[in-house]
Amino acid sequence: MRRDVIRLVFIPGLVALALWFVASGFLVSQGFYNRAVADSVRTVSIPAVPALTSVLMERRMSVALLAKPQTDPGELSAQRRLTDQKVAALREAATGALALAPDSIVSRWRKLSGELDQLPRVRGSVDDRSGTGQTVYAFYNTLLDTATDLFNTQALVVPDVTASQGGLTAVEAFRISDRMTRAATKLDGAFAAGAFGAEDYLEFVVLVGGYRTALATISPQLRPAARAGYDRLVAGDAWRELAAAESAIVTAGVWRGAVPASLTALRDRWQELTRPISEQLIAITIDQADEVSSRALRTGNRQLLAASLGSVVALSVTIAAIGWAIRRSRELPLRLARLGTDAATLVDQRLPTMLEQLRRGEKLEDATIGLPLPDYGRDEIGRMAAVINRSLQAASGAAMDEAKTRVAGTAMLMGIARRPQRPVQRGLKVIESLQHQVGDENVLRSLFDLNHQLTQTRRFLENLVILAGGQIGRRFRDPVPVQRVLLAAFAESQQYQRISLRRAPDVAIAGPSVAETIHLLAELLDNAVTFSRPDTTVWVTCMEVSHGVAVEIEDAGVGMLPDALQRANGLLATAPVPDVRALKDGAQVGLYVVAELAKRSGITVTLRPSVYGGVQAIVLLPDRLVTPIAEDAPTATVERTPVPAPAPRPADGAVRPAVGIAASEAPPELSVNAPAEPATDGTGGAARETRPAEPSVSPDALENSDRPVLPRRAPQQHLVAALRDEPARTDPPPAANAERSPEAARERFSRYQRAMAAGKAAGRQENATGEEGGPQ
Repeated sequence: MRRDVIRLVFIPGLVALALWFVASGFLVSQGFYNRAVADSVRTVSIPAVPALTSVLMERRMSVALLAKPQTDPGELSAQRRLTDQKVAALREAATGALALAPDSIVSRWRKLSGELDQLPRVRGSVDDRSGTGQTVYAFYNTLLDTATDLFNTQALVVPDVTASQGGLTAVEAFRISDRMTRAATKLDGAFAAGAFGAEDYLEFVVLVGGYRTALATISPQLRPAARAGYDRLVAGDAWRELAAAESAIVTAGVWRGAVPASLTALRDRWQELTRPISEQLIAITIDQADEVSSRALRTGNRQLLAASLGSVVALSVTIAAIGWAIRRSRELPLRLARLGTDAATLVDQRLPTMLEQLRRGEKLEDATIGLPLPDYGRDEIGRMAAVINRSLQAASGAAMDEAKTRVAGTAMLMGIARRPQRPVQRGLKVIESLQHQVGDENVLRSLFDLNHQLTQTRRFLENLVILAGGQIGRRFRDPVPVQRVLLAAFAESQQYQRISLRRAPDVAIAGPSVAETIHLLAELLDNAVTFSRPDTTVWVTCMEVSHGVAVEIEDAGVGMLPDALQRANGLLATAPVPDVRALKDGAQVGLYVVAELAKRSGITVTLRPSVYGGVQAIVLLPDRLVTPIAEDAPTATVERTPVPAPAPRPADGAVRPAVGIAASEAPPELSVNAPAEPATDGTGGAARETRPAEPSVSPDALENSDRPVLPRRAPQQHLVAALRDEPARTDPPPAANAERSPEAARERFSRYQRAMAAGKAAGRQENATGEEGGPQ
């Protein structure tokens, strides 16, 4: 089977790919190569011709100046500046154009660039007359020969034969211009020195004869534009006049001491005759190179187009080969059909049955989970069967993971549901105890404990609602002072007696966010008291900051490792969906609840190490949650802790006062009655603080009761005079952020205990003297 697949698929594919690589690779590379060469000619060679023409003129002037030192160097200086400008433009153009050029062109350009770098040195030798005319003449000739070599190399590397021949013709045209200028330079030196030696005479004759012969030779090979320039040149009067002058110079031969009489008139007009001819020869060179580079560029574009078409053809061949292979593969329908039927049976029957067993919680054996498929061989079809088998095993494994996750989620929910049962049970025991302690001085303390336990129960149940995406049932319409919000959070925390509020600002929390803020703070306080020793204090500080209100909760507990602290801060910042498998019995849902509430209200919660060795939680309530306190709004302060007298049990429907928070200095068994949580009015708004309603109990009901009749007391009868009537408040209440000292707290609780002791003593005295009593 494998050999068949190779013959049917791979061989046609490899043939098609080979055709594509050969055709496309060759044509594309040739196209890019031709474009790079043509671009180098147009970008480097053509701009180089004007620069080298300026070098030609600089050579003539430099040799003439050395032959006649008293000549004014001003014209030579101007020519040098022109040369520098054109050479700089040439270097800038060559920098980018030669990046993709062949190495042969790049190496020759570097050689030419090195020769150009020697220009300042040679010019210095001319200026200080340290150089000779022959050495300067030789340097410029070498520079121009190097440029000619670059042009010749560019012409030879062009793959297009016609373009290459045209490029060689352009190079020869430049050589002709150089030879003509060299001959003119020789005669310039002779006129300046007043002597024309035999060596210079012979070179002049060779140069004149060579450039005229070469020009006549290349004229048939010139491109149309260059050919037209050549025709204009040879038909002009300047060309004929130059030919006559050159013949006269050759006829005059070698001379010394003075210019021959036959050449006296020619000396003054020599530069006027040679300069236009040199410029026309340079123009012929540029026209020839421009047409040749244009042809090479067009050739490269055509080759790129051919490469693209070749790629399309190769792709078409590949598609045809694949189609042919597909048609041939129809010879294997039976095995594939059987594989499909068996796989469908597994997917449609056996796998759903196994998933249903897992959903019911039934334990499956490993052999049943494996879902083995029949043996289909070791070829490609067998491998396909193995892949299907692995897919089914992966599906069964995923189903088992889902079942485990569901079991873990159920365990977590059961753990969370069990947690509220403990405080509820304790609350029920307190209520049962109250039924036998009516009139006892411990009633107030028990009521506080009962309220605290039930408040915790409510918060535990709200955790489930929050994690499920629901909203807290409590709602507040009006803003609530931040101090009352903090006290309400204290009341919802375990061991609230250990929590101490240092200070709080005179601001309020917006009504819609009060319940969630209380819940969030209570969870953080719970963590603080749970993970710190019972004899330590949890300090709470609230202050206004530039972006809202900051609440700092600091404990002296066991602290957290840096990695755990980082993970906890990441959880608080992102509020992810809880992983029920990691939560185990639900005892660690607090951070998830805090993160969810913080995300909903835009609150920022950050944990960091505390200076006491524990953890400091910083809660930033944003500006949009904070409002000023209204003038008529009730406020509560830490310093004000009213001490209640023993009161009768409230009748049904009475409003219960808000639970208080004990200061950190108070013993654990003593609670102080201070406003803790703002009451609601049933419509969503915060209600005013109300006093408990007086019980409505008839005398007949008391007489028919099985319980003993309790003594009847007149309200405030046995209180000291200073405590019977509350004096009118003249001073404003203490600021919400006033800090309570331990001495003040102990004094306040001492007064509370003395008042309680006085009330009990008075009650015992009444019973001893037989005073009339009645139900409270």
